[in-house]
Amino acid sequence: MSDAILSLKNVATDIAQYHILHDVSFDVPRGKVTMLLGRNGAGKTTTLRTVMGLWAARAGQVMFNGEDIAAQPPARIARKGLAIVPEDMGIFGDLTVQENMALAAVSGPIAADRLELIFTAFPPLKTFWDMPAGNLSGGQKQMLAVARAMAEDRQLYLIDEPSKGLAPAIVSTLVWAMKSLKGAGASILMVEQNFAMARALGDYAAVMDDGRIVWTGTMDELANDTALQENLMGLSMEVA
Repeated sequence: MSDAILSLKNVATDIAQYHILHDVSFDVPRGKVTMLLGRNGAGKTTTLRTVMGLWAARAGQVMFNGEDIAAQPPARIARKGLAIVPEDMGIFGDLTVQENMALAAVSGPIAADRLELIFTAFPPLKTFWDMPAGNLSGGQKQMLAVARAMAEDRQLYLIDEPSKGLAPAIVSTLVWAMKSLKGAGASILMVEQNFAMARALGDYAAVMDDGRIVWTGTMDELANDTALQENLMGLSMEVA
């Protein structure tokens, strides 16, 4: 894709003696939301972690803005404008919400307009700003995890199952926040099992199975074809 912010080309990743990713190739278009879908254990989280340098690719290229970052350490990759929101949230429970946010803002204090965007998206974070993050509810911790990635202006967000275990109202808040990031020009690569959220946010989709990309296309094409969903993922993902 000519205007891809991220391109994986024949990427293979091993974890210990296990071969997890096999010849993975797909593009993430600039300024769009790409959903990475598939069954549990398909390799989706490993793909995000490989892009961020948390797992080293054994083979292939991870091209970000035309530069191969596959062999670079996570800190250097982050400074290029990438951020990851891991499935386990990655927050520090003993630190306050404010301290968690400060740690995420590596370039200095969070800009006032950025902080206002975060508080607009996630009002509880303002309410509990000076409280230990460990005291937050599960949904509020997920808000904090996403807000940490939003602390600075990033070009690409890697987000792993942000809606997992959350109430519908909080999922709607997350959808609004992601749309705000996209509206500001950011690109997003998201792993998500909630198909309603995937359909609401996604412009494009890549489907994984057994560590391989088995289909790429528009989110609308996948969402409107239940037979394709069943063929790719073994189930229909229709949403009432």
